[in-house]
Amino acid sequence: MVETGLPAEVGEARSLFPGVGSGPYLDVARRGLLSRPARAAIERMLDEQSAGEVDKQAWFATVERARQRFAELIGAAADEVAIVKNVSEGLNAIAASIDWRPGDNAILCPELEHPNNVYPWLGLARRHGIELRTVPADDGRMPEARMVEAIDARTRALTASTVTFSPGFRTDIGVLGRACRERDVLFLVDGVQSVGVVATDVSALGIDAMAVSTQKGLLGLYGMGFLYCRRQWAERLEPVYLARFGVDAGEGAHEAALGNTDFTYMAGARRFDLGNYNFPAAAVADVSLGLLGKFGPTAIEAHVSGLVRQLAGGLLALGLPVCGGEPDPHLAGIVTVGRIGAGGHDSADDPGLNALSRHLADHGVRHSVRRGVLRFSLHLYNDAGDVARVITLAEDWLRRRNRGF
Repeated sequence: MVETGLPAEVGEARSLFPGVGSGPYLDVARRGLLSRPARAAIERMLDEQSAGEVDKQAWFATVERARQRFAELIGAAADEVAIVKNVSEGLNAIAASIDWRPGDNAILCPELEHPNNVYPWLGLARRHGIELRTVPADDGRMPEARMVEAIDARTRALTASTVTFSPGFRTDIGVLGRACRERDVLFLVDGVQSVGVVATDVSALGIDAMAVSTQKGLLGLYGMGFLYCRRQWAERLEPVYLARFGVDAGEGAHEAALGNTDFTYMAGARRFDLGNYNFPAAAVADVSLGLLGKFGPTAIEAHVSGLVRQLAGGLLALGLPVCGGEPDPHLAGIVTVGRIGAGGHDSADDPGLNALSRHLADHGVRHSVRRGVLRFSLHLYNDAGDVARVITLAEDWLRRRNRGF
């Protein structure tokens, strides 16, 4: 993949996203903006169905092109990628396919995971009697060393987010990946807050399986996701649910062909594919992945990282409580402000933070509140002007209220 100098071309990227015209959009951690070419892809597909002129083989080809492009983005092979409907389905597909025995254990840090990477493990504990080894966070950071220490001979899986949705810090995935590979423990990650924003090489990081959905960093729609599973692991797993697309009925077999009931799974991760796909979402993913590939993941990460550090540094200079303190490698594409955990899923206990959030929103800054902190998340369509606008508005709010934190 050709890497490009994104900062010099960010104007081109911004021109493709009409959403940037409504004010700084710093909320990709909730959902990304849709580009004009991606919207056009949906409209073409809707026009075809409205006219009764659907070429379903062409639609299947779009799915396969999106699968291939995602595989290239993360350094995998196409048959190591399954099509799922979201992160939750992908995580469940892997976790439930392990041949669990009572007394086996899985390791996670629940306070840093989205609930949808906690409930699957609670369900497995209830259903199979496995032990959940929960490790507390290190001041909002993933406790990699203690997670590795928790591994023993009965550990079957370890799971972590590549970047947490709150407070948005990076996990040292390589450390966990190496430890799991050495011990033959399946390493399952939630990559939804990093893939598309942060360059990701699943082989170099030692990731065995990774689930993402397309509406965040992949700049797509709700209702579609990708599930990577390393070939060697995929072929050790038996899917807990099975449909035609997960079965090898022979080259060129029709999508509804039953074939021999003494069936063979599709190679690699394709065994986790089910029935017909979300074709409009696949059309968007195909276009968006092409756009991400054009600019290149390394250039996108460098561009976003530079903006994130400017934003974190500027807010710190105002005296705001930026999570993690001075910008350093713990940052990826998210900056958070406030006290970690001091609030609900989408609220903060601090009235001052709530007032600042309203002030920013009233002036067109799209952002989120997650678990007590204001969350600002950036992508390739953001620029230095967006960062400056947020800092200026925060400074104005502090000055007019003559207050600090």
